[in-house]
Amino acid sequence: MKDCMQSPKSSNAMKMARNIEVKARIESVEAIAPRAAAAADRGPIEIGQDDTFFRCDAGRMKLRTFSETSGELIFYKRLDQAGPKESFYLISKTVEPDTLREALTLAYGQIGRVRKRRTLYLAGRTRIHLDRVEGLGDFMELEVVLAENEPPQDGIEEAHRLMAQLGVAESQLIEGAYIDLLLTAE
Repeated sequence: MKDCMQSPKSSNAMKMARNIEVKARIESVEAIAPRAAAAADRGPIEIGQDDTFFRCDAGRMKLRTFSETSGELIFYKRLDQAGPKESFYLISKTVEPDTLREALTLAYGQIGRVRKRRTLYLAGRTRIHLDRVEGLGDFMELEVVLAENEPPQDGIEEAHRLMAQLGVAESQLIEGAYIDLLLTAE
């Protein structure tokens, strides 16, 4: 993905939020949950998520559905590489996710769906996700939220510290998104 490390420009000059992301395959959610709880100041919060991904040449676009009346349309850009990486994202909430899914499917076409059970912990500004993904297994994600002008290296260092606390090795890190893993598994 070209120029992913610079904040994308939009016609209304809205700044996209940024974070540092890490995704790793883990043995089991249950095995890492006690370490996540010890590192966190809030959680666990259990969340069911149904993500529908749409064709999008400028990055990735997904509709995350929590219930019939709650969802989020999320556009994001990041490099597909193992290890901590900078991600730019924009989120728009919706109270009609099914109608929005249908409209986006008609306009852009779906590339797939990812259904997961997420256990969320919050460690300061970092979101720790322990995910059980249908058809894939168990994973851990870290999202270190960056301040507006904060250098990415600060978030990368925080991600590495949390990985060590959680007992996640570099060899467990994966590239891409869950949808990529599902599509290659087919």
